[in-house]
Amino acid sequence: MPPLSLYIHFPWCIQKCPYCDFNSHAVKTGIPEMQYVEALLADLQADLTLLPSPRPISSIFMGGGTPSLFSPDALRHLLTGVRQQADLCPDCEITLEANPGTFESAKFEAFRALGINRLSIGIQSFNDRHLQRLGRVHDAEEAIKAVNIAIQAGFDNLNLDLMFGLPEQTEAEALADIETAIALNPSHISFYQLTLEPNTYFYRFPPKLPEDDSIFALQKACQQRLSTRGYQQYEISAYAKAGFQCRHNRNYWQFDDYLGIGAGAHGKISRKLPYDIVRTAKTKHPEQYLARRTIASIEPIAIEQLPLEFLMNQLRLKAGFHLDDYRTHTGLAAETLEPALSECIAEGLLTKRSQQVCCSEKGWDFLDEILEKFIP
Repeated sequence: MPPLSLYIHFPWCIQKCPYCDFNSHAVKTGIPEMQYVEALLADLQADLTLLPSPRPISSIFMGGGTPSLFSPDALRHLLTGVRQQADLCPDCEITLEANPGTFESAKFEAFRALGINRLSIGIQSFNDRHLQRLGRVHDAEEAIKAVNIAIQAGFDNLNLDLMFGLPEQTEAEALADIETAIALNPSHISFYQLTLEPNTYFYRFPPKLPEDDSIFALQKACQQRLSTRGYQQYEISAYAKAGFQCRHNRNYWQFDDYLGIGAGAHGKISRKLPYDIVRTAKTKHPEQYLARRTIASIEPIAIEQLPLEFLMNQLRLKAGFHLDDYRTHTGLAAETLEPALSECIAEGLLTKRSQQVCCSEKGWDFLDEILEKFIP
């Protein structure tokens, strides 16, 4: 069986950002912390019964929403309960997402003492004008202060989230964001394009974004700057110093297994290949989740969908995948990737060397076109 990770979703934020399509809700009257933690632990207990046999958890990712709104006491209760129900690998990577508006020195020192060993900080930009347009509750000064608080609290594994292609953003402004982030010396930088997702304010009232050619040129310039400063791209939107690739995200992209608990969380569990690989989804609305109504849906992945499902994940990685990995993760023979695989290689979209398949430089920019060829 593939490695197992745990994703824990926290559905509350200080306010809803206009571009955000995640399951998050603005805090109105306070967060029912302990009630939610108890629901999470019950959710985990149920998910563990879906596994064909016990497996240690290699990484935990607490995302949202804004998990750092929760108190250290609540997260202590949560992590204690997780450890009581499941074995964690000795070097388990435990990530907490945090937004700059929630940083306090004592609070983050307490988070580090709980065994949380990685922070992912939602900066998005160091430009106050862009932060205001994105609906963020912090400014550039608070963002820099948050990173310094994290370092002083003992976090040496830090990710900073940055966005590009922002309304009226210039290449110089994007490069300035990259340079500011690099100067703070994080171990990992997530750098991704603003997209207008359905069911968001920006989708209903679209801001004026830069032209596609400008965004492409901006992206390439920033990627070059990251590379020359020691941040190697290993995934579409992920750049890391040597030894600091995000283990949890790699778990997703390698089509490994993960449990997803919390309001709106999703999971993927392999039980018997290739006939019994399932995806789970949890009730989205926090109140319904807390009331334990319709907690989970479990849907098998159809065998004919497995090639596409596998490639949608693995081809996000620069290194691609080995054909043996395809067999061990899906239970299918490599021949089930044909004839689409050979077509992509012939068109220069994919390369194949010693059974290792990955996107070419051309294919990296046309990933959607590649995946269309594998739609059953």
